[in-house]
Amino acid sequence: MRILGITLPDEKRLEIALTSLFGIGRARAQKILKESGIEFGRQAKTLSVDEENKIRSIVEAYKIEADLKREVASNIKRLKDIKSYRGSRHTKRLPARGQRTKTNARTLKGPKKTMGTGRRKESKT
Repeated sequence: MRILGITLPDEKRLEIALTSLFGIGRARAQKILKESGIEFGRQAKTLSVDEENKIRSIVEAYKIEADLKREVASNIKRLKDIKSYRGSRHTKRLPARGQRTKTNARTLKGPKKTMGTGRRKESKT
């Protein structure tokens, strides 16, 4: 089953398979399946064409994949352009929501780069 150019995994439960689309989590996937009247545990390969079209029409009503990514990117760009505090944190690749950075924040900052002690070696002359 393909939705907006993304192939859903056939072997997984529909509730989980729908989460492979960017912008759809477990709660939204369950809401979509409830709206279309399909059980959560069914697999994508067991759906009829009619059921697939019903799911596809409901999913296409949401802002997902490229549209959502574009909107998120434009929101971040807007914050940078108006030079807000959050925008400056995004620019510096640091956490934007008040987390500590002395010890953690490895997701944004990347792997730790070990520095020297700061002391110079003394020569024995």
